[in-house]
Amino acid sequence: MPAPKVRSKWRPNLALIVYAVLLTVMTLPILIVIWFRTVEARSNGMAPMEIGALVVVLMLTLTVAYVLTRTITGPIEALIARADEIARGGKAAIRPLESHGTREIAVLSQSFLDLAGKLVDRTEYVRSFAAHVSHELKSPLTAIRGAAELLRDDDGERQMTKAQRLHFLDNIVADAVRLDALLQRLRELAQAETPMAQGQISVADIISLLRGRFPALSISGAGDAAISIALPQEAAGIVFANLAENALQHGATMLELAVSADARTAVILVRDDGSGISEANGERVFQPFFSTRREQGGTGMGLGIVRAMLSSHGGTVRLLQTAGGGAEFEITLPAQSARG
Repeated sequence: MPAPKVRSKWRPNLALIVYAVLLTVMTLPILIVIWFRTVEARSNGMAPMEIGALVVVLMLTLTVAYVLTRTITGPIEALIARADEIARGGKAAIRPLESHGTREIAVLSQSFLDLAGKLVDRTEYVRSFAAHVSHELKSPLTAIRGAAELLRDDDGERQMTKAQRLHFLDNIVADAVRLDALLQRLRELAQAETPMAQGQISVADIISLLRGRFPALSISGAGDAAISIALPQEAAGIVFANLAENALQHGATMLELAVSADARTAVILVRDDGSGISEANGERVFQPFFSTRREQGGTGMGLGIVRAMLSSHGGTVRLLQTAGGGAEFEITLPAQSARG
């Protein structure tokens, strides 16, 4: 959707308005002097004291004009120049102004820097994400195309054996399944980054939901599982299902949700007894498309979706280092109530 345009018409700039107001104020004492001179008709010339007063008024007016220019119009014009430079791709323009003038302009400048930084980060993220998606989709599509062409070109002289045809068909099915998994993850990621309606769910309900979806895992709760967290049921299903699936893919047979909370925040430790995550990979697990199980069908998007979904609801997730086996994630979310 293109950005709306401001209707083009003549508008005075801020400096013109400031100087016009100040000049108007300065003319007041002049008009007063002229008025009294006309009424009293004492002389045809102005007294030295009157001339001195007008000079003082003129100097004060110019001083006020300079201060207003220094504290208001200058910083605003600098912000406009920075915005134009950033719009042309100049990342170096994302820096504080040399002079902010007033507290309000300083706050506006900080808001501008925050917004510009987020937009630039978002642009780089979209560019990198698009490159990763293209790469991830290209591999199975290339394999499907190659297998289909071989099957199509099978002729009567050198016919494929049944085993060969089944091998190529199995490859097509496997790649189609991978594409479907990638598209599902992309839908979940888009959903995670789209604001959802507010809602809440208890940890006990999350455990019940996971038990129904992952019968191969022994899922248990610890602590106050009756606590309700500020997460809609659909979002909670996506977050904790991704963690459970990640645990299952790494050989886990057990998943535990340990809950602790205060008046405002709920902390959920999600532990499993799988093969765990190495310290070297621990810094990369939340990066999109990073996976140690690509050959087994891993998309590398699950934990990225978890982080995006929690972030859109005011929550966080981080990987904790464990002494023994398994992986442990710490999820922090606003607590809705002490009891569900």
